Amino acid sequence: MKNFIEIKKTLASNWFKFLQEKIVEEFELLEKKYKKKKFTKREWSKDNKKEGGGISCLLEGGGLFDKVGVNRSTVSGIFKKEFRSKILGAERDGKYWASGISVVAHMKNPKIPAVHFNTRFIVTSKEWFGGGMDATPTFHDEKEKKNIHKKLKDVCLKNKKNYQKYKKWCDNYFYLPHRNEPRGLGGIFFDYETKDWDQNFKFVQDLGITFIDITKEMILNKIKSKWNTVDKEKQLYKRGRYVEFNLLYDRGTKFGLNSGGNTESILMSLPPQAKWK
Repeated sequence: MKNFIEIKKTLASNWFKFLQEKIVEEFELLEKKYKKKKFTKREWSKDNKKEGGGISCLLEGGGLFDKVGVNRSTVSGIFKKEFRSKILGAERDGKYWASGISVVAHMKNPKIPAVHFNTRFIVTSKEWFGGGMDATPTFHDEKEKKNIHKKLKDVCLKNKKNYQKYKKWCDNYFYLPHRNEPRGLGGIFFDYETKDWDQNFKFVQDLGITFIDITKEMILNKIKSKWNTVDKEKQLYKRGRYVEFNLLYDRGTKFGLNSGGNTESILMSLPPQAKWK
């Protein structure tokens, strides 16, 4: 049984490595048409290097991407006592192993939505997959919204997943109660997928490729859209909402900070500029 779990860990972490490299390659090809900016890669380790680390890839100040981070990590350790009750299977001894990828892209053009994607495999006394994808536009585009949701629905149906359940979970999760408003147009969100490892792993793989397809199509459809300083101002205020959610409510932020992750990588999701009224 133990060897089987180790095989699962290896398969999952290898997939996240491949996907990180694939996303970086695809995004650099898109950026190449504008400023030819490339990602900078930074490796990091936990204080106890035996507990793993990760690779952070960051591109800033591009002609297409204002800021985009593509982060991957594989870490292990023991959760703080006060955090154990919040993680499935960690209540007794706090031991965990986790591998995953997280992507956040803030676009220079305000007409192109910001995008967020992450998938992860976590092992405590239980084991499960989690993750999702969502988009945060500054300007509403119903056609764009329907297209994104159709592609996410298709990948769910292909893998016998409950799209409506995941969509509702995303709508409820990416919501700012203190503002009484959603963060963006939604997407899908899932967690604690413990049954049928093979099926869940296939779904996580397909979702990663779907994320690339959705993001590329969204960019290519809007990249020539004209914008002005008023549009940019609206984008900066929308980014302020993004910051509020990530610092107040985001599970990934809390998990990373409570598992000894790299602070700079965890806060990679924050935009380069934002405004508040």
